[in-house]
Amino acid sequence: MVAYMVKSEGGFVWACKNYDGDVQSDTLAQGYGSLGLMTSVLFAPGDVVEAEAAHGTVTRHYRQHQQGKETSTNSIASIFAWTRGLSHRATLDGNQGLKDWTDILEKTVIDTVQDGTVTKDLALCMTGSANPDRSMYVTTEQ
Repeated sequence: MVAYMVKSEGGFVWACKNYDGDVQSDTLAQGYGSLGLMTSVLFAPGDVVEAEAAHGTVTRHYRQHQQGKETSTNSIASIFAWTRGLSHRATLDGNQGLKDWTDILEKTVIDTVQDGTVTKDLALCMTGSANPDRSMYVTTEQ
């Protein structure tokens, strides 16, 4: 299944146990873009949903920040983890205003990227360069 996933153009759902899902989805996200774009949503019996961003980059970027180095941390997965959780809460509560707000926030994030405002990880994907020009991406502070 892993080989199929890597070679595939998509169009399938792969249900995994938690750890297997973490490992395989990290592979997929890195192969097709960035871990910063990946949100994991876990559904449990009943009305329980857990949404989280992919693991890995924030700690490394924080250490760089502590050293006074410039960072470019992609917050998209964190934003979408929150919107997925809030959207589920809106569904449970019948709160259409909250549901609409989560949809608007997600669309705004997508529009921002499509308009060319990206972090370094996405600039790497867009240019194919290991060292994209600094003008191509924003920093965490921006």
